[in-house]
Amino acid sequence: MRFFSEDQVRSAMKADEVIRAIRAAFTRGFATVHMPVRTALELDGAILLIMPCYDSGLQAAGIKLVSVSEKAGVNAVYELLDPSTGISVARMEANYLTDLRTAATSAVATDLLARKNVKTLGIFGSGRQAVAHLAVLPRVRTFRQFLVCGSGRSDLNAFCAKMKIEFAIDIEPASAEMVTQESDVICTCTTSPVPLFDGNWLRPGTHLNLVGAFQPETREVDDTVVKRARVVVDTYEGSLQEAGDLLIPIRNHVIDRGHIIADLHEIAAGKKPGRRNADEITLFKSVGCALEDLVAAQLIDNSQLANSKN
Repeated sequence: MRFFSEDQVRSAMKADEVIRAIRAAFTRGFATVHMPVRTALELDGAILLIMPCYDSGLQAAGIKLVSVSEKAGVNAVYELLDPSTGISVARMEANYLTDLRTAATSAVATDLLARKNVKTLGIFGSGRQAVAHLAVLPRVRTFRQFLVCGSGRSDLNAFCAKMKIEFAIDIEPASAEMVTQESDVICTCTTSPVPLFDGNWLRPGTHLNLVGAFQPETREVDDTVVKRARVVVDTYEGSLQEAGDLLIPIRNHVIDRGHIIADLHEIAAGKKPGRRNADEITLFKSVGCALEDLVAAQLIDNSQLANSKN
């Protein structure tokens, strides 16, 4: 069995390759993909997420275990399996894998749904996912300004100073209202269980990537945001089971199931239109898809195998 530490995973993953691989996977669709909706198990002070996936077309299989807790945050490990035997062939620490594949999926959605002439990227949150989105989204759009609204639990000035050095970007702390009103693309990367801003603040033409909330009773945006937006999801099954951002407005009778116009496969494959005009608000809701993990893990393992032959 091959083992990959977090540092080895980080060195093996290239953002542009992950974006291309995830876009290709969603374009192909789910005809050969066997991917049950993930299991969520409540532990003492933590949630364990179990995410298996088998793609008979790619001849690849694997499973990710993720723990989410107040004490330790989000921690993940991935097992890549031989689909002919079910035996584990590679085990990898998967925190960075999760961060990058999530941001790469947001980048795919942004490339498909956001306006071409965007200028400002707004981020809610200052954790690992915020960092990943700041690193990856500029690979699909050219941003001139970056705004960040934190949770109040971290020093945003220090965070912005670090990001400015790491990514050579013009980034500044901002209020929730400023981020919402001035950003062309907004990414919500928080653990907030309640809406982060007033949906009436959104200006026409905004694109949103919602990646933080993954339980039916939690959400990062209010009913107004969802009602105003053209909504695309990573998968119908996962979103209709876990996405409180959508399930709460459905329960409130603000929208119905039909308000979700497409999944990411249908947009990537050109089966349904994404953005229809410059003023439309588009929203991509991601709860996390095991196919993304499998594609990323395969890239890591293939990179190691290629290096061992050289």
